[in-house]
Formats: sequence, structure tokens, C-alpha cells
Amino acid sequence: MTEFGYFLACEEFTPAQLLDQARRAEQAGFTRLAISDHFHPWNDAQGNSPLVWSVIGALSQTVTLPVTTLVTCPTVRMHPAVTAQAAATSGVLLDGRFTLGVGTGEALNEHVHGDRWPPFADRAAMLEEAVAIMRKLFTGDLVSHRGEYYTVENARLYTVPDTPPPVHVSGFGPHAAELAGRIGDGYVLMSPEKELIDAFRQAGGAGKPVVGGVKVCWDEDRDRAVDTVHRLWPSQFLPGELAQILPTPAHFEQATELVTREQVAEAVACGDDPEAHIETVRAYVDAGFDEVYIGQIGPDQEPFFENYRTKVLPALAPAR
Repeated sequence: MTEFGYFLACEEFTPAQLLDQARRAEQAGFTRLAISDHFHPWNDAQGNSPLVWSVIGALSQTVTLPVTTLVTCPTVRMHPAVTAQAAATSGVLLDGRFTLGVGTGEALNEHVHGDRWPPFADRAAMLEEAVAIMRKLFTGDLVSHRGEYYTVENARLYTVPDTPPPVHVSGFGPHAAELAGRIGDGYVLMSPEKELIDAFRQAGGAGKPVVGGVKVCWDEDRDRAVDTVHRLWPSQFLPGELAQILPTPAHFEQATELVTREQVAEAVACGDDPEAHIETVRAYVDAGFDEVYIGQIGPDQEPFFENYRTKVLPALAPAR
């Protein structure tokens, strides 16, 4: 059965707005929350990027829903030992309802210390070592580690949840799907690509959850909705590895000049036709996702939550 959660976009909203959306999501019948972890937004039009760990702390006191990061990079901007402490504290605050989603990251967020941005093969190896370190630290035991990429010396987490947070691994290609199956407690995928889910299952992911997210724009004026998505989230349509290697929002703005309104209109559920939104979400259900997180693009949140509460989520109920 598929659960439907709400996706909190730190790139687009202030902390107060994110907390308000979380409350509205719980009231509307969403059963989980996901939240992005960024240092920069994708472009200046989005205009935000609060520290995710502070927002998670506030969420723990605002709603009762489980929270998953989609996703955190524990390898460059944050050392895996520090990430483990943040995740463990989040698990305690949320009384075990926290999942750490991790990935190999983007230069946009991870280059800010001036570190070299490695190629994917190196980033994948760094992620594997980082996950192993974090799992050791989640035990609350004293940990020392000298590996190819990281050193941990006499580190112990004194505040840990009763059960270690699950670690879900993001991957958008076959090699990343294999890594997720091998080292992850679950798989994060942002498009309904069944072949990648199959690769994850075959690499050790059988019986583990598959989670993903999709952005929509509910608006009574479909043309306005398309304009909103085209202005705020054209980065979703960049091909290949561009999203992983461009270093600043300005570079994304330059690259997304090539993204057309027609691309947006064809790919994103825009407007107020419930069937379009249901069809978009159902594609993930049909592909085998266990959790689907839906995010509303733009400031017009109230109609989204009301119509998802009354029209969209009830129609999807048989999938739950």
C-alpha cells in the first residue's frame, strides 16, 4: 500500500511557511512529510534556503507526522559524523519518526567550502563510506575510523534514538540504484522509472521501501500555473548531470533559459483538474512506490490542500 506525504521545499519557502504547510498537510490527510536539504536555492526566484535541521526541530514540535530528508548529502559540506549527530537528534525529537535520506549531492550546495567537486564514482564511494560511519555512530558506541575519505577519532553520540534512523539512498541511474540496494534501508527516486526500481530490488533492495517526490501546481488558471512552475522550478527539466555540476543559482538561471513553457505544460500537473493530479501521482503508485511526497509549487497553498483533501487523496485511497 502506498502512503502519500507532503514535500516541504526549503528552497522556496521560509521556515514559518514550511511549518504552516506541515500543519495544513496533516489536517488535509497527508500521512508523512519530506523536506529538502539545501545550502542554496536552485535560482534566485525561489529565494530561500533555511538550515534543514533547525526546521526539523521545529516540525517535531508542530506536527505528529514522520519526517524524511530528501535528501541530505553527508560527504562534503557536512562531515558524516556531524550529519550523524544531526540525524540522531532529529530521531530523538521525532520519537523515532525520522528517516535520513542521503545522496551524492550537487555542487550547488556542496562546493561552498571551496572543496574540489569529485566525479560521480568518487562521490558514490564517499557516500558508501559515510553511511558506514553514520551507522556505527547511531549505536552510541565510541567510534574511531580511518578510511579512504574520512577520519573519525574518539567520537561518540550520547543522544541517540532507541532505534537507529533508517537510511534511504537516492539514485537516478543504474549504478546509483545498485548502490542504494546494497547499502540503503530504502531507495529514493524522483521519477516513476520501474526499471530503476527493479535494479534496486535486484541489488539487495527486495522488501525495502521505495520513496519519491513529485511537484505540482494547483491553480484555477492553468496558464498561470504553468508560468509559476516555469519561473520557480525550471531546474527540474535540465538533462543529464547538469543539476549535479552547476555551482551557483546564477548558472542554473543561465542553463534553464533553454527550458520552455511547453516542456513544463507537458510534464507537470498544472491547473485545477483533479484527474490530472491523480494521474500524475498514480504513475508512482503503479511503478511500485511505497511513499509518494507531493509538493505544491508557488504561494497559493490553501486551494491545493483543500482540493487534495476533498478530491485527490480520496480518489487515491484504494492505493493506500
